Amino acid sequence: MTKLLYLVHRIPYPPNKGDKIRSFNFLKALAEKYEVYLGTFIDDPDDRQYIDELKAYCKDSCCVDLQPKLGKLKSLTGFLSGEALSLPYYRNSVLQAWVDQTIAEHNIEHALIFSSPMAQYLNNYPSVSLVADFVDVDSDKWRQYAGSKSWPGSWVYRREAQKLLEFETYTAGLAKTTVFVSEQEALLFKQLAPEYADKISFVNNGVDTAFFDPQLSFACPFAENQVAIVFTGAMDYWANVDAVVWFAQQVFPLVKRQVPDARFYIVGSKPAKAVQQLEEDDASVTVTGRVDDVRNYVAHANVVVAPLRIARGIQNKVLEAMAMAKPIVATSAAMEGIPGNPSLQAVVVDDPQEFASQVVKILQQPMRAVVAEHRRFVQDDFSWQHNGDRLCQMLSENEVERLV
Repeated sequence: MTKLLYLVHRIPYPPNKGDKIRSFNFLKALAEKYEVYLGTFIDDPDDRQYIDELKAYCKDSCCVDLQPKLGKLKSLTGFLSGEALSLPYYRNSVLQAWVDQTIAEHNIEHALIFSSPMAQYLNNYPSVSLVADFVDVDSDKWRQYAGSKSWPGSWVYRREAQKLLEFETYTAGLAKTTVFVSEQEALLFKQLAPEYADKISFVNNGVDTAFFDPQLSFACPFAENQVAIVFTGAMDYWANVDAVVWFAQQVFPLVKRQVPDARFYIVGSKPAKAVQQLEEDDASVTVTGRVDDVRNYVAHANVVVAPLRIARGIQNKVLEAMAMAKPIVATSAAMEGIPGNPSLQAVVVDDPQEFASQVVKILQQPMRAVVAEHRRFVQDDFSWQHNGDRLCQMLSENEVERLV
C-alpha cells in the first residue's frame, strides 16, 4: 500500500463537530487504500482518551497537545514575522520533528493536509506530492468576522484575512490539488486565486444516514406539550454563538407571541457566557451543554433552525437535520454550500420577522410529506462513501501523475 502523511489541525475523533466529522470520515476512507501516518493536535483534554481509537486506521500517529490560551499567545508572534496569526498558533516543534522523521524513515512521497495552516509542516519538502483540503475559505471567514467587530478587533481580523489568503494562495500553488467542502467554496477561491483555478476542486461533506435515521427509536428530551425549536452545534464557536443570540433576541420573541408554548433549545458543548446568559434572561430558552446523543433533540424537534449570519462551506447541522427528515428554517449563509434542489422545502430567510413567520408557519402546519424529500436528498448527494472515494481518486490521480 502507498504511504500517506495525513496532517490534521484537530484530532479526528470523536466525530462530534463539523471539521472532525469530515476529517474522521476521510481517515476511514484513506485507511482502506493507504498506510496512513497521522499527525494532529489535541485542543480538548477530553479527547486524549480517544487516541487509541485512531490506531485501527493508522500505521503510526503523533498527537500533540495544543493549549488554546498558549496558542493565542504564540500567535501574536505573527505580528512580528508578518505572517497570518493562524500559522504560529499551529506551529509546534514536536510535530515538526515527527513529520521530519516520518518522511525520512518511511520515504513518504504523498501527503494530505486538512486545514491550510498544516501545510507549513511541509515547507521543506517540495518533492512530496501534496493534496490540500482547505475545507472552507478560512481567510474569507476572517473577513466576515472583521465586518462584525469594532476596532481594534476589526483591524486584526482584516489583517488575518489578508495574510491567511496570501498563505492559502501560496499553498495552492504548491499543491497538486486543493479541495474545498463545496462547489461554492471552490468557486470563491478560484476568484480569489485565479492563477491556480485549474487546480481547485471540491469534495462535499457527508452524513451517516444509517446513524441519523428517523426510523430509529429516540428518547424524547422535552416536556409534554412543549413546542421545541432546536439549534445544534459547538457552542464555543463564535459563529454559532452569534447565531443563537440573534435568534433568541430578534426572532424568538416574535415566535412566542403566536406560539406561547414554544421553547428554544440550544444543544451543544461548551456554551459561551453569552449563550448561557440567554437562558438566564428567558425561561423559555434552554441551554443543554454537551448531550450524550444530539439525535434525541433533533428527532423530537418541531423545527430545526440554522440562523447563522457568518458561515462558510456546508453546515453539517443542516444535513443531519435533513437526514432526520426534519423541517428547517435557515439563513442564506447557512444554506450557501448546499446546492438548490426543487424537491427541497427548507425555508431560507434572513429578515428576523420573516424568519419568525416561517417558524410559526411550520409549527402550526407540520410539513410531513415535504421533509421526507430532505432525507432522500441527503442519501442521494451526501454519502460519505461516495465523497471518501472521490478524495481517494484525487490522491490516486496525483500518484499516477508523479510516476509519468
